[in-house]
Amino acid sequence: MIFRPIVLQELDAVLAHVRPDSSTAVSADLVRSRLATGEYRPGWIWVAEPGPGRAPMALAIWWGRPWDTFPSSLDALFAAPSPVASLSDSRRRTPWAASHSADPRTAIAAALLTAAHQVFAAGGLAVAPPFHLFLPPDWRDRSDVAAAVAWRRSAAAVAGLRLTTERLRFEWATDRRVPALSERLRFTPEPADEMFVDLVRRVLPGSLESGCARESLLVGADAQARSEVAFYRQEMLGKRAWWRIARTTTGQVVGFGIPSRNSAVPTVGHLGVLPEFRGRGFAAEILAEVTRILAVETDSPVIRGDTDASNHPMVGAFELVGYRDHARRLVLSAD
Repeated sequence: MIFRPIVLQELDAVLAHVRPDSSTAVSADLVRSRLATGEYRPGWIWVAEPGPGRAPMALAIWWGRPWDTFPSSLDALFAAPSPVASLSDSRRRTPWAASHSADPRTAIAAALLTAAHQVFAAGGLAVAPPFHLFLPPDWRDRSDVAAAVAWRRSAAAVAGLRLTTERLRFEWATDRRVPALSERLRFTPEPADEMFVDLVRRVLPGSLESGCARESLLVGADAQARSEVAFYRQEMLGKRAWWRIARTTTGQVVGFGIPSRNSAVPTVGHLGVLPEFRGRGFAAEILAEVTRILAVETDSPVIRGDTDASNHPMVGAFELVGYRDHARRLVLSAD
């Protein structure tokens, strides 16, 4: 079995087999579009094939920002419905799809991911990129989606992506009325990044966002806070002038909001409430201000934000401000 990245000259032949299913929206057109922007690269698109010139049995596609040296996440994983048949019939051109036959697809997909992870690691990548699956809110109740997720999740686990976080994806339509200004809080710009580093560090204890909490335990709260601020400052596309400090009418700092945007839409970004002010509904007021800024400053029809399904206060804040729960993001990551 050969596991390898593709070369650009064979792209059309490889993409002829891609069929989006209920667990992924990645299509041949999307692959071509993201190759043009640098978010996908031939070296980040891998195939499993039984021999040179024979039909691929599996395909994995990683995503990264145009300036990244390594991919940031696994975007799509496809396998032939019957990989064993493909082994015995190299001329068979079966599109990758989602009919459920877990064991054969799991094995070949896991081997492909493992081979790619080893090459990425040899090049200097410390941790295998997480696998993000974008799913409908009721994915567990839909047998086709659950089946499409099951073999991919098993393959990812075999390849070392064993931690699972389910995040709710919320969306706010900008044709709605802009949230009213808070009567309890005042929001001011703050030019000093160190102020945001300090506040991010102070909100980490007791955080219900599992990714932030885990990273803080691994690298320390100060390093995690600096990394988070640097991410929004240097890698996301939102304007630094949008960042706000939230204070009470008497001047006490309550928290912060960092509105942002990615390559597609404006995003809620990062917001936090200091531990001593939690439980008073301030998260919803900071979220409303973040939403107001993005609605005024951008021309996008929607604003999006994610939070862990277990972060009930933040889920409640999204609902209170008028966001709609429109999707799930299942994140499978390394230990």
